[in-house]
Amino acid sequence: MAEWLYELGIGEVRAALVSRGTIWKARIELEGSGPRVDTVAMARLVDRSTGKVTLESGEDALCDPLPKGVTQGASFKVRIVRESIPEPGRPKLPKAVPAAPDAPIAPGPDLLTRIHAGDVPTRQLRAHESDLLEEAGWSEILDEAINGEIRFAGGALRLSPTPAMTLFDVDGPAPLEPLAVAAAHAVARAIERHGITGSIGIDFPTLANKQARQAIAEAIDAALPQPFERTTVNGFGFLQIVRRRRRPSLPELLRADLVGAETRAELRRLERLPPPPPPTHMVTQRIGRRLAQRPDWTAELARRTGGATTFTSAKD
Repeated sequence: MAEWLYELGIGEVRAALVSRGTIWKARIELEGSGPRVDTVAMARLVDRSTGKVTLESGEDALCDPLPKGVTQGASFKVRIVRESIPEPGRPKLPKAVPAAPDAPIAPGPDLLTRIHAGDVPTRQLRAHESDLLEEAGWSEILDEAINGEIRFAGGALRLSPTPAMTLFDVDGPAPLEPLAVAAAHAVARAIERHGITGSIGIDFPTLANKQARQAIAEAIDAALPQPFERTTVNGFGFLQIVRRRRRPSLPELLRADLVGAETRAELRRLERLPPPPPPTHMVTQRIGRRLAQRPDWTAELARRTGGATTFTSAKD
């Protein structure tokens, strides 16, 4: 039976949809990551030419369209329709639309609320219990997201998020037609597993046979849940998918702050050690620096484990 496994971590919450011992969806929500989708808030128009607004909480967003007749500096209600997307250099600001005047001011639903809203049961995990997330392959999913290497029977995928689109490159031995169809199923599962949306490009092996290219498209249609739009497979083996973009994917989230991801994973491991907690623990220099910047994380670890741990750093 399928169920959501949910864990309230330090610095993040995490959840995985697990069925038959396999993770089908993996989701992470970082603390302080900005306004969530469906947040309704008051906003002040900062720049009419770009639609930039500042929410009462202090975060910036882009509103399109603007309310008719609104002037720069005026305040109005907005609803967040896409969260901030991390990118190298500067993240994309959240996107907003004008909200109805009578819409109540409220934050958007968090990860736990969203998974509770479905018809799949949720089990909340605790550190002293069996690590069901890890048993289902949690660390392997995080490694996929960070390194981009995804294996499937007969071949492999290379996952590469870019500012323009998320790219999948298919690699494997001949015969190419069954390889491409198997890759289509693997790509669809990876898209769902990692919450990938927006524009997605897939570079399949070049197939001269039009019927074979159609079989690839049909495999995508069968394996990837709607809604989405796609192109046909062109003569060079490229197919594009577009899914509605509301939140960052798991690869985007983790790659935007690799040190943060490593640090939170280390805190998760320490939280699950049998008591008593170690008085000292060695970490890499970059994890040590991040922990020094986040004393609230080490304080929360001490609260959960019943004792303080001093961190020492080794060279990276």
